[in-house]
Amino acid sequence: MKMGFITSLLDGWTYEEMIDEVSRMGIECVEVACWPAGKAERKYAGVSHIDVERVLSDDAYAAHVLDYAAQKNVRICALAYYPNNLDPDPERRRAFNDHLLACIDAASKLGVPKVTTFIGRVTDKSLEENLELLPEVWDPILARAEERNVLVCIENCPMLFDASNWPGGQNIMTTPANWERVFDILPSKNLGLALDPSHFVWQMIDCGAAIRDFADKIFHVHFKDIKLKRDELARRGTMAYPLDIMEPKIPGLGDVDWADFVSQLSMIGYEGDACIEVEDAAFEGSHERLVKSVELSKRYLEQFVI
Repeated sequence: MKMGFITSLLDGWTYEEMIDEVSRMGIECVEVACWPAGKAERKYAGVSHIDVERVLSDDAYAAHVLDYAAQKNVRICALAYYPNNLDPDPERRRAFNDHLLACIDAASKLGVPKVTTFIGRVTDKSLEENLELLPEVWDPILARAEERNVLVCIENCPMLFDASNWPGGQNIMTTPANWERVFDILPSKNLGLALDPSHFVWQMIDCGAAIRDFADKIFHVHFKDIKLKRDELARRGTMAYPLDIMEPKIPGLGDVDWADFVSQLSMIGYEGDACIEVEDAAFEGSHERLVKSVELSKRYLEQFVI
């Protein structure tokens, strides 16, 4: 298993600054944030450490991206872009899908094996209605991924935070039951999972069973934690806005059983990338605290990662 880091935490840092810091910390690989230029629509989005359009048009820039990482002994394991790929607005959906295709093309050009993203969801439509949309939107994307020999890894975050995402969130690929239905509709060998155990804690899902049942579809792993607010859960119930009953934390400060999680991965023979993802508000506010959050996460997880 290779210890990595998703770079969306480091908003405003240059590619070189990010690679320098990752190298100093001894992290092996990076899942590099690749949003298009522009204002972020939500926290930890809108970050761009690699300009994928420039990668496709500028060979010297593409070579620099690879050479700089190699000089610092850091490997680019994935390009990250997490929009709502089923956005109900046709123009927004087209823009999101087009940029995802550019990420796939750029990954192929750079020799990066994976792109990480969300399937998406029309928030106010049923699961069944969303499933009907999948072939139209996703068949062309997956055809491009197969042509370019790039894996598409879907994270299991429901993207449900507040009233604007209620009731369904912005991602249907959230549970093993939903995974099964999506993989039946989209049987591409290039479509798999970016598995994040933190989202299973508050959904009360058996993470070990999910790992065993979908062993061949786990292409990528995130190391992120959450802390349940059990008093609020008891008062509000599981149908509350998720951020009312839980809080994202760095690994080791939440409720994920990391020993069991890594053990389950080892039992299915997972030897891929596992990227630290930090969304812990307690470490915001300064450059130094952001770096400290990654250092503490790495130190804690090293006792488990094989």
